[in-house]
Amino acid sequence: MSNRLILVTGANGQLGKEFRAIALHQPGFEFAFVTKEELPIHEFEKVREYFAAHKPAFCINCAAYTAVDKAESEKDMAYLVNAESVSVLAEVSKQYGTSFVHVSTDYVFKGDSPQPYREDAETGPISVYGSSKLKGESLSLEKNPDSIIIRTAWVYSEFGNNFVKTMIRLMKERKELNVVNDQIGAPTYAADLAKAIMTIIKSNKWQPGIYHYSNSGKISWYDFAVAIKELTGSECKLNPIPTSQYPTPAKRPAFSLLDTSKIRNAYGINIPDWKTSLTKCLDHLKQAS
Repeated sequence: MSNRLILVTGANGQLGKEFRAIALHQPGFEFAFVTKEELPIHEFEKVREYFAAHKPAFCINCAAYTAVDKAESEKDMAYLVNAESVSVLAEVSKQYGTSFVHVSTDYVFKGDSPQPYREDAETGPISVYGSSKLKGESLSLEKNPDSIIIRTAWVYSEFGNNFVKTMIRLMKERKELNVVNDQIGAPTYAADLAKAIMTIIKSNKWQPGIYHYSNSGKISWYDFAVAIKELTGSECKLNPIPTSQYPTPAKRPAFSLLDTSKIRNAYGINIPDWKTSLTKCLDHLKQAS
């Protein structure tokens, strides 16, 4: 047992895999990576037993129900994983003196703000996924006021399924693609988010509450696709379309730009520009292939 043990749940997801990638370069810490098969966070007894046995110093909850459209028809499952399970994780973290970091989302907002959302901005989710994540935030802070919650947006990585990898694949398969151009935000490279969370853990100044993190800049999904096309040298033709032409079971926020000044000021975190990080991710993908 180590009092420098960091437990990472959802270890096979995009963010979990980025933590695996940087774990080797974090001297002084031990990591326990648990997948949803090894520690399903919605099986509360297993969670309690795990904490009792290992007593981690930190718990970073990367586990979530993230199938945004499916959540509309699987509401109970979305709430079980994104809300009730988070409540239990926060509670056992408090019980064992574990510092708890929970990852949340821009979907807690309605998406109609004229300026980037600050942490204290009014929430108003427009999907089951967003509602379940918001409930997870409030339960986390209720059960464990020392929790740190980090809302992020448009997450991508060289791991898992995400917009960047989907675009690369579709641009190879098709001559033409339609991409939504009226949803505005900023992407988040999961590797940058993982580093930011490690900066918080290593800072020795735990300041509980909600923080926003995404890469800097302001773009649409179409702009994002254009950058991927340019950086990969694709010949695929991209057509900007309104959201109304691409109906999905769950509504998406039209505007989900997050104000990241709080996390930068509190922890001195330097946030890279979205295009710099995209270039880095594409380089990693190229090396991996």
